Amino acid sequence: MKLIVCLDDRNGMLFNKRRQSSDIRVTHKILEIASARPIWMNKYSAYLFAEQQGNIHIAENFLEQAYGDVYCFVENVDLTPYLSMTDELIVFRWNRLYPSDFCLPELPETLKKTSSEDFQGNSHERITMEVYRSEK
Repeated sequence: MKLIVCLDDRNGMLFNKRRQSSDIRVTHKILEIASARPIWMNKYSAYLFAEQQGNIHIAENFLEQAYGDVYCFVENVDLTPYLSMTDELIVFRWNRLYPSDFCLPELPETLKKTSSEDFQGNSHERITMEVYRSEK
């Protein structure tokens, strides 16, 4: 499983059941990374990909349905039960501190950062993309 998340500097994902931020360039980067492979998400996240079709798959229990070489974009689901099954984790960091009450859990030791890249977003001067891969 390949997971994609957006985080603030304290690994916050949501505040009061709402996304902290969004950026159209992150959405485009996710589509570019996935290429033609499926991107699974729930209805909450599908809003960000509303103009896209084809490889976007929407299901409320998408983490149970996604298997193989597919991506899962996660904003509002606890990833604790899934991190041990994760081959790759892509993190988009807003490089800001936002209020948050829902965070990414601590990563297992098997996930190691393999790359980091900064790019200019539409709403953020700098967004950092970090890639973690499993050493299993």
